[in-house]
Amino acid sequence: METEQLEIEGLILLKPRLFEDERGVFIESFHEEKYKEILGDFSFKQDNQSVSKLMVLRGLHFQSPPFEQGKLVHVAHGSVLDIAVDIRKSSSTYGKYVAVQLDAINKWQFWIPPGFAHGFVALEEDTVFCYKCTNYYAPNHEQTLLWNDQDLDINWGTENALVSQKDKEGMMFNQFASPF
Repeated sequence: METEQLEIEGLILLKPRLFEDERGVFIESFHEEKYKEILGDFSFKQDNQSVSKLMVLRGLHFQSPPFEQGKLVHVAHGSVLDIAVDIRKSSSTYGKYVAVQLDAINKWQFWIPPGFAHGFVALEEDTVFCYKCTNYYAPNHEQTLLWNDQDLDINWGTENALVSQKDKEGMMFNQFASPF
């Protein structure tokens, strides 16, 4: 597996080796020992999956301590523009983001450790997005930053996103007190 440390410390792009032949493609999508060598000590507690229509935007979500989550994400069908925003207040990249295109063809995985808000926009109809999470969903600790906040200045590649009411009501970054 090839790995790429992205421009914000802690964010890692994992590129599993594809075994292709006339029958199709095989990948090793997870191997605990190999991933611990790359990501450090963790344990996954919950797997989630969403199916999104074209231009559905989900995010920017995170859970506050002690229910913070690291996420290993990938796309099983379709493609997304995936976004991770650094919300670690002591970080030199606080408030900056990384955008990665993930799709079912490249089969890349994106590691987003605790201390990041996360979101994505579906670039294809019926995109299947998969998450492995290091902590359980805790609705009382879930928070949302406003996806189109001008202070974050995220280029989502669309202005016509389909966004939930919860995500439309996310916090403004300049009023946000990070718990990280």
